[in-house]
Amino acid sequence: MTTQVQHYIDGQFIDGNGKQQISVTNPANNQTIAMINAATVQEVETAIASAKSAFNSWKEVPVSERARVMFRYQHLLKEHHDELATILAQETGKTFDDAKGDVWRGIEVAEHACNIASLLMGETVENVARGIDTYSYSQPLGVCAGITPFNFPAMIPLWMFPLSIACGNTFILKPSEQDPMTPQRLVELFEEAGAPKGVLQLVHGDKTAVDVLLNHQDIKAISFVGSVGVAQYIYKTGTDNLKRVQAFAGAKNHCVVMPDANKQQVINNLVGASVGAAGQRCMALSVAIFVGAAKEWIPELKEAIAKVKPGLWDDKEAGYGPLISPAAKARVLSLIAQGKAEGASCLLDGSEFTVPGYESGNWVGPTVFSKVTTEMTIYKEEIFGPVLCCMESDTLEEAIEIVNASPYGNGTSIFTASGAAARKYQHEIEVGQVGINVPIPVPLPFFSFTGWKGSFYGDQHAYGKQAVRFYTETKTITARWFESQISDAEHTAPNMTIELK
Repeated sequence: MTTQVQHYIDGQFIDGNGKQQISVTNPANNQTIAMINAATVQEVETAIASAKSAFNSWKEVPVSERARVMFRYQHLLKEHHDELATILAQETGKTFDDAKGDVWRGIEVAEHACNIASLLMGETVENVARGIDTYSYSQPLGVCAGITPFNFPAMIPLWMFPLSIACGNTFILKPSEQDPMTPQRLVELFEEAGAPKGVLQLVHGDKTAVDVLLNHQDIKAISFVGSVGVAQYIYKTGTDNLKRVQAFAGAKNHCVVMPDANKQQVINNLVGASVGAAGQRCMALSVAIFVGAAKEWIPELKEAIAKVKPGLWDDKEAGYGPLISPAAKARVLSLIAQGKAEGASCLLDGSEFTVPGYESGNWVGPTVFSKVTTEMTIYKEEIFGPVLCCMESDTLEEAIEIVNASPYGNGTSIFTASGAAARKYQHEIEVGQVGINVPIPVPLPFFSFTGWKGSFYGDQHAYGKQAVRFYTETKTITARWFESQISDAEHTAPNMTIELK
């Protein structure tokens, strides 16, 4: 039995009239589990018009009332946490524990949106000149839009619309067509939380829907997470249309392992950070640079990774699930083959892995390469699969040079017992998010997600204070009042008569 995925337009859930049918498949066996009628141009434009109309009243709602909607929403998200994780796991293939983490990280951002009143506070200076005061307000932009990827269908939409709406904007969400059921449930719960009609819209589809959002004059800001090529297209098209754009793109995250690090800690952390979630996360550690004698740990690392077995979402023994699609699997297998052909040493090959009874699924087993160089394709490209590339360097300085030469700058980590080495690394590295003895340094929502270089196009990053600045405009007022113009009546206290009954 297949589910009909619905749009949420102008306060109504509808199947849509689009003639293009998009299948949603279970990655474990590639059987269809849901169908989408891709949004028509008219349906997207209707959503935009509804959001624009709703903005006129929503922006006037007191900030405390907007916060109360977020309080109710985060409560509902927690109440339905496992339900959301189950939907997410079934359509992405993620293990249940991984899916629960996806949902929870989104809930944390919704919790942060509950604090919107203090996040929107402006600045004031009295007497900037004689009798003149200056103060500023943060005001919403209007209709904003989010275009989100398949790999985190709960967390990444929740990076976007709760904060944007809490700031006083209205929002249109266009999630990945590969796993749309989780975003639909997020929207259903938002409606249940008491959000007024038109404040949030949901449209499903492909590039047709995206292009309407990018080109429509009533869309003021676009948030995007996805691949490099699409991020560049989103950023260029959006900014050409004079919109604010934050576009999070690809990554190639490096981990530097110093010989003074705790070996077992390094191995334990690298196993999950490299092949966990099937490597389908933009903060995965896909390159490990072993400095000096640390290279002797590579065989033990390979043995530890070899113990990780992919499996079904409800298999408690599974280390991770399948890749999202046959195309994703084919791409990863092609890159593994290129790695072998270009001279890397394949210590562990997951190309032939399968799960009994689910041979048609998008399975790739954990894979480890050593002797990788910066000229190889498996180093240059984001594999987005359960593949770890091991490199070696003689010194920390050499390792830093390798990392800084990469065109990407999403995340990096160093494992060391030396405070001096850690200080040098965090200071000199040209990457936006740095972990010290932490494998995946994704910050909590009161900070911002701060990728650099080719991993991000834009100015203000996701969630935290930067997101509030992205979703608002600053208005500065300079005021002067003349005491000589105060009337005599204003100097006199009103005659107050109290009648007792």
